[in-house]
Amino acid sequence: MITPMKKYTFLVFHHDYDSFLKELRNAGVVHVTQRAAGLADDAELQQLITRRSDIQRIIRQGASDQLLQVKNELDSQIRTAQQEADRVAVWGGFSSDKVAQLKQAGYTLYYYTCPKSKFVAEWGVIIAEQKDTVYFVSLDNTAVNLDVATEVKLTKSANELELDIQQLKTQLATVNAQIEEWQRTQLASCQNELADIEKQIDWKKVTLNTESKADGALSVLEGFCPIEDTQALEDKLKSLPQALYYESEDPQPEDNTPIKLHNNWFTRLFEPLTGMYGWPSYGEFDPTPVLAPFYLLFFSMCMGDAGYGILLIALGLLIHYNKVKISMFEGLGPIIATLGVGTLVVGFFLGTAFGMDLSALFPGIDYLFLNGKVVTEGGVRYLTKAAYAAQGLEGGYDVAMVLAILIGVFHICLAMVIKAVCYTKRFGFRAQLGTWGWTLLIVGGISAFVICLALSVPMNVTKIVLITIAAISALGIYIFNTPGRNPLVNIGAGLWDTYNMATGILGDTLSYIRLYALGLAGGMLGGAFNDLGLMVMGGSTAGATWQWIPFILILLVGHVLNLAMSALGAFVHPLRLTFVEYFKNSGYEGKGVRYQPFK
Repeated sequence: MITPMKKYTFLVFHHDYDSFLKELRNAGVVHVTQRAAGLADDAELQQLITRRSDIQRIIRQGASDQLLQVKNELDSQIRTAQQEADRVAVWGGFSSDKVAQLKQAGYTLYYYTCPKSKFVAEWGVIIAEQKDTVYFVSLDNTAVNLDVATEVKLTKSANELELDIQQLKTQLATVNAQIEEWQRTQLASCQNELADIEKQIDWKKVTLNTESKADGALSVLEGFCPIEDTQALEDKLKSLPQALYYESEDPQPEDNTPIKLHNNWFTRLFEPLTGMYGWPSYGEFDPTPVLAPFYLLFFSMCMGDAGYGILLIALGLLIHYNKVKISMFEGLGPIIATLGVGTLVVGFFLGTAFGMDLSALFPGIDYLFLNGKVVTEGGVRYLTKAAYAAQGLEGGYDVAMVLAILIGVFHICLAMVIKAVCYTKRFGFRAQLGTWGWTLLIVGGISAFVICLALSVPMNVTKIVLITIAAISALGIYIFNTPGRNPLVNIGAGLWDTYNMATGILGDTLSYIRLYALGLAGGMLGGAFNDLGLMVMGGSTAGATWQWIPFILILLVGHVLNLAMSALGAFVHPLRLTFVEYFKNSGYEGKGVRYQPFK
């Protein structure tokens, strides 16, 4: 949920303004309103921002620019020398000094390669042969047919280059030691400087967002404070010795009120996903309480493997307790473990663990697994895989696929209800008759049909109920979608909305099939690796001792690769379903400003 805010306006005598700002910063609860212009034009602020970026880069790279440049140059020289050593290794361990002495004595050596079948003995002495190529040295380059042979330029032998490489590696070790020393002695000072610059930037922004009144005699500042902190703020303001006047009021729609989210421990785990799209505006709803359980469900269905869920739980706990340190997952241990729990539960009911079919391993409880079929012969019902095969049925629908579509229908219907309720709260019921019309038509129509079906209501009565809902919805969609406007224009707008809804809702609903497809693909790939391992073992686990080594390697590499790919898909595709299908149908804009107090 979004924390309620109070808007404050402070009026301070300019001589007391700096000391007032220090006290306001010590309070640490006021988000200062930023003006639309002025910040980008201040040279001092831009210098501070540039310096902050430089220090952040230095801290990130873990060394000064000079040391890092030397290290990179040495790394490049070592790679180049190693490539040259590999290239000239075939020519043997000659001495470049002695070759130079021969040249001074009038004997110049020329190095060539050519196909073995076309080599002529009079051209020179063969140094080496590799496959169909000969490497030879000649004292007379005029005797060699350059249409057949290719000259090679050599400066040093592989042995000499190896000595150069060792010297470069020694220099690199010295630089690495200097970098470690820099990290030990200078990194903390850089971090302290960064913190100091951050304070200067915040201070500068606040002063730039201050308005001067009465020919500069008064300073005016606006800001927002969470309502739970207002009493402590006002107590502090009353105790200040400075000449100060302030007033508070409820934020208005035109105010760019900052957003502070207040959720329980579970929902708070998923707030970064909301932030990836954009924070809600103050008049909007917080989508995180709905995003959290659905994203957990979507991720778990895309993974679809109970065994991988156990691995995710273990990884999340190891990261949380600093037993495993992966920079990109820093601070994400709890949400990884939570997603692992969801994957374990959903994967169990989908009947897959490490690519194995649980319904085949535990036939006595196969009714728990949702990897069977929905069939329509003899009435709509669910059959386990074993029962479906025993009855010799054909056709039907995978339960996971049907479940994915039903979840999609519910998710979109929920989004439409949330949009109608929130838009009504923001803009009034009269302005949202068109929104309510579509909500009644789709959500009300589906709900009425399901209820009538469950209660075995006669078909003619069901038709009357659905026609009544459609007629009432049509009034809002086509006639009253924008009250006060020409009815013909409203009808035209309603027809356009009908086209968009007809094409959009169908596509949005079908998008949820990806929940089934990704889970199926991950399970099949995991099963394929299991089959490859068993092939090495001769089709059973009773193979010879030496066969266990490739068997274990295939399973480890295969399942780690499958886990990584499945996790990537399970992260991205639920985000897409949330950011596109759900947010679009719920009317969420995400253009708010995050609460960042001056402190």
